[in-house]
Formats: sequence, C-alpha cells, structure tokens
Amino acid sequence: MAENTNKVPEINKTAFCCPHCSAYTTQHWSCLYSSPYPADNKTPNIPDQGLKKQFQDDRELKGEMKARLIEWIDRMSVGKPFIEIKEDSKYLRRELMNLNISECYNCNDIAIWVHDQLVWPNSKIDIQPNQDLPLHVKSLFEEAREIVALSPKGAAALLRLSIQHLCKELGESGKSIDKDIASLVAKGLNPLVQQALDVVRVIGNEAVHPGEIDLDDNRDTSLQLFNLINLICNQMITQPKEVKALYDRLPEKKLQGIDQRNRKAIEGEGSD
Repeated sequence: MAENTNKVPEINKTAFCCPHCSAYTTQHWSCLYSSPYPADNKTPNIPDQGLKKQFQDDRELKGEMKARLIEWIDRMSVGKPFIEIKEDSKYLRRELMNLNISECYNCNDIAIWVHDQLVWPNSKIDIQPNQDLPLHVKSLFEEAREIVALSPKGAAALLRLSIQHLCKELGESGKSIDKDIASLVAKGLNPLVQQALDVVRVIGNEAVHPGEIDLDDNRDTSLQLFNLINLICNQMITQPKEVKALYDRLPEKKLQGIDQRNRKAIEGEGSD
C-alpha cells in the first residue's frame, strides 16, 4: 500500500510529520531577525560545563536567576536550536530572508528551512521500506530517505541503483537495467511491475544525466519512486513468498494430486 506523501515536511504546509517526533501535527511558522553582537562580545557565546559550575558556585546569584541560567546552559549544551523569549528585546529591523523555522505543536522542537529546503534536522521521509527488500537494497532505500528532502536528484539516483541490485536478486545480470527488464518481460513479468521498474530507471537516469524531467521543480516525483520500489518488491518478492508459504502448508496428499494434475496437463500439451 502506498504511503501518504502529503505528510512529508514541505515549506508550504501547516501540518506534516515532525522531523523530530514523527507526529503528524500542526506546524507553526516563524520568520527570523538578526541581532548583531555588541562590540565587547563579537563572537557567539557557547557555554560549557565550566560556566555552569561557575554559576552553581556563585553565592551572589539569586535562586530564580541561577536556575534560569543553569537551565539555559543545559539547553544550549544539547546543541539543538530552540526559541528563547527575550523580555528586554528591542524592535529588530534586520529580518533574515530565505530563512524560516517551523515549530512542532506536539514536541515544540523547531526545524530550520533555507529557501524551500529543510536543512535541520536531517529528516527521513515517512515512507518505510518493504521489509522483504534484500538488505543491501534496503540500505540504499534508507540512504535515499535521508537525503530526499535536500537532494531529490540524489535520492532518485540511489533508487535507480536499488532496482539494479533488485534485478540481480531476481536472477538477472545487474549490469544493464534496461536489458534486465527486457529479460524479465520475456519471462512473463507483470506489466505493472515492468512499468514501475521503467519509471524508476528513467527518472533515476534523468537525475544523473539531466534531460526532460526536472526533479528540482517536482520533488513529489522523487517521493513517488519510494512507493514504486515497495510495489516492485511486493509483486516480485512478498506476494510469491506469502503464496508459497500457504501452498506449502497444504496436506501432502493434496500437493501430490496437484502435481499429478499439472504433469498430465503438460504431457497433454506436448502430445498436440
């Protein structure tokens, strides 16, 4: 079954799967402003555990202020961006363009976007690989999931490579995807699977050698390739495996009867 690619994080959505907690929920968008560092402190202030201990040992710091400073150091030490409300903040005129953040309603963590690309955190799309994919193919699938938000072309190229390996798993050479598909067609390949293989092959080729398909303008095309990989695996590996498992559980006498029927049918065809 195809996953819902509408849940994928995108700049024009107010709800998607959070790249932090994975919950499908509302996202609150904010623009950003720049506040230059003062002349006496020209570089970013990255606190360490030494500063934390200094605050802890400072007897002149009042309890509430000390607690707030220590909490701030702890949050900074995690290394994740977060929002801090400045009560004494002045009106800021330096708005950062092409830079936005989305804040998750569920976990309150933020994601950072440059232009229309999610740059932090490095997010996997919510399309899981078919569990019957061979391990090396699944590894390529997972790698493509990690980069598709930033590089639809790179993801498409990886998925093309995954069907090359998949064809080899199905008994083909794995050297030429086009020839492998032709060989599978000659062996009675389901036309639906043939079309899915060719879609991934052609779009993957376009990602490496740009032509008529611009993946930068149509990221959804790259996302749909993941569903096609799962469809191919389902048709070629999962369904045959499930049918065989059920077939092998039939009573031995029934299996012998089926075998005899099939042999008679084959012998009958040969005598015509």
